Amino acid sequence: MAKERIAEQNAALEAERKSKLGKRGPATGHTVEIIKLAKVVGRNKVPVVPEDVEHMAQLGCTDNEIAKFLGITDHALRRHFNDQLLDGRHRLRTSLRQAQIRVALEGQPTMLVWLGKNLLSQNENGQGNDENRPLPWTDDMPEESIEEDILDVVDEDQDEESV
Repeated sequence: MAKERIAEQNAALEAERKSKLGKRGPATGHTVEIIKLAKVVGRNKVPVVPEDVEHMAQLGCTDNEIAKFLGITDHALRRHFNDQLLDGRHRLRTSLRQAQIRVALEGQPTMLVWLGKNLLSQNENGQGNDENRPLPWTDDMPEESIEEDILDVVDEDQDEESV
């Protein structure tokens, strides 16, 4: 008799659970358990989800900040999650570049100047940095040597332009 009563109670609980979940899954507001694969790290055997490390690196957190948040050492973080750190920081730089270019293309002059200097090697004179090299002669050089040096520089510049 007790076994039948327990079976009936279990069946009733199961029916109630199914009615709450419905056909599409848990109802809004219900707590569900989500399982993520984690890597166990350090002496204290701390479980760390690699995607969390990558996400924090993408937000711009330092190694020290990430390690303290996760409860592991900097060394353990870099040793076990170096790829995730690199990937996250790569995504951060990429998204920042995209945002900078978007702002510049919207016409913000300060960003246009900054990108020109940093990505295109432009300076205030409008010339690239490679054109700021010193001239190839001194005052005490013979005149024919100066002409040869000038022709060499002109030839180098023409070769670079044709490439």
